[in-house]
Amino acid sequence: MATEVIPQGKQGWFALVKEALTGTKRDLTGGSLNSAVLLLSIPMMLELGLESVFSLVDILWVSVLGNDAVASVGLTESLMTLAFAVSAGLSTAITALVARRIGEGDTERASIDAVQAIVVGLLLSVVIGVPLFLLAPKLLGLLGATASVRHVGFAYARITLGFSGVVILLSLNNAIFRGAGDAAIAMKLLWVANGINLVLDPLLIFGIGPFPKLGVAGPAVATLAGRGLALLYQGYLLAKGSGHLRIGWQHLKVKPSEMVRFVRVASAGMLQFLLQQGSWLGLVRIVSLFGAPAIAGYTIAVRILNFIMLPSLGLSNAAATLVGQNLGAGIVARARSSVWRTGFLNLALLSFACLLFFFFAKPIVSVFGHEKQAEPIAVECLRIFSVSNLFFAFSAVFMQAFNGAGDTTTPAYINLFGFWLVELPLAWVLARHTHLAIRGVFLAVLLAQVLALLLSGFLFLRGGWAKKRI
Repeated sequence: MATEVIPQGKQGWFALVKEALTGTKRDLTGGSLNSAVLLLSIPMMLELGLESVFSLVDILWVSVLGNDAVASVGLTESLMTLAFAVSAGLSTAITALVARRIGEGDTERASIDAVQAIVVGLLLSVVIGVPLFLLAPKLLGLLGATASVRHVGFAYARITLGFSGVVILLSLNNAIFRGAGDAAIAMKLLWVANGINLVLDPLLIFGIGPFPKLGVAGPAVATLAGRGLALLYQGYLLAKGSGHLRIGWQHLKVKPSEMVRFVRVASAGMLQFLLQQGSWLGLVRIVSLFGAPAIAGYTIAVRILNFIMLPSLGLSNAAATLVGQNLGAGIVARARSSVWRTGFLNLALLSFACLLFFFFAKPIVSVFGHEKQAEPIAVECLRIFSVSNLFFAFSAVFMQAFNGAGDTTTPAYINLFGFWLVELPLAWVLARHTHLAIRGVFLAVLLAQVLALLLSGFLFLRGGWAKKRI
């Protein structure tokens, strides 16, 4: 697919946003870096925001069915960590590979790499989905689900876990679009999926009109239908050719050596996610030692922070595509500059959020709950975490720069060191063996973010990522 080189002089904000939402054919290895960052990050921000809508809509309707139904959904989501880890690893790897090939101008190889990734995704979907489908009720029990929770939620668990491959493939294909620079397509596909899910949820839960009454299984079927149709539409767009990439019959070749290379890059990406998610579960376990109000306050603060973290992660993801494409084009200086530019934009965004959350923490927290014991904990957590995000602003971009270059191992090591060897032990010591109590958990996160910034910044400045060959 030919890439359109568009003059990139001064452009109005409205026109730039419109181009970001409708899709751009610009060559991201030339022209204004500010425009390139925004053209990629705006749809990526919305894509991440839309992804969270799935769980929010499900919980909204399921809560009407009672506590057992809500518990079954929550436990099932925790079991989905494996699928999400596979999804994150595959997505990170294929974004790097496709971006590098597009930068090199080798769209044929980009399409072949995409096919290898899809084949790997299909195989892993079966390997993961079949056992999860068969073992879903037992897995719920292992997580502590009562007999009533298992009875109410086994169908939801089986559908969600058994067809987790749809999540893997949907994320994988969207990563292909993002790596090619077609972030708007990925965003629109989730609009389709979320729209279907939003309409079907109440119809299938309550059996409205001609639809069967499925109860708690309804959201699982609705989500599967939305994601499944979006997945089929992805296949159509990849075959039709839209934007920068097209997969034709000539690209449908299985190349074992290419698949092995892809899996090698993806496996470290999976490890990154598992280390990160596992550390957050560890923090929740330490927080739980201080009782239900502590868990409630922590949960409220984290949910509030998610409103700003999604745009921040969108900006960070833009760095991965820009680094990959510019390294592929042999423009190392522009790849490096794109990281700094994205980092400063991210810092500006999170600095604004920090001021807002730090000085207005109490009134913001009061909107989300009226539990008096939880409120002061939520306020303190929100303030400390908002400060820690100032350090996260650049470390997140550095980590995505490594991923975009195909160096998925370095972020995995940083996560291992920062989260598991520093953050969790420090949180335990400060919380249990000092007067700081639960505040020690929050301060441990802040100190870990400082360390992650120093370590990732040092490794970025060393420049080994720019020499990575994939």
